[in-house]
Amino acid sequence: MKPAGPILKKHGVSLQYHPHGYEFLSYKDGHLLDHIIQHVNDAQFQMDVFWVKQAGMHPLALLKKYPGRFTSLHLKDRKIGSKNSKDGYADVETNVVLGQGDVGIAELVQEAKRQGIEYYFVEDESSRVLQQMPLSMDYFRMLDEHP
Repeated sequence: MKPAGPILKKHGVSLQYHPHGYEFLSYKDGHLLDHIIQHVNDAQFQMDVFWVKQAGMHPLALLKKYPGRFTSLHLKDRKIGSKNSKDGYADVETNVVLGQGDVGIAELVQEAKRQGIEYYFVEDESSRVLQQMPLSMDYFRMLDEHP
């Protein structure tokens, strides 16, 4: 059985890993995501900034720690004062309009652009998605126009 990464890469398909919080449990002399990033060569990484923050980590610091390893960002902001957890669970009602939470979206997008990241996925899973998504998209466009 051949590993999927090299086969997909050969055919122009990018295998991407998207963490959901539990990857920040301690592992060896860091956390599990450190180990994955340092040992996986045939995949790229998409940073879900919400889940990095939800795990009590700092998305901007992680982006700077591994320049070039993240090829896209999954943007979702988190209500200020939300409780951290590393179990891959968060109340969807903690999703807020981009730029109104504690994730640090503006700084993240600025650094991502500096690193050449081209792909961004905006998400909102709250019951207010229809009201919040247009505001989040306006905020993202403003960041795109005014770096």
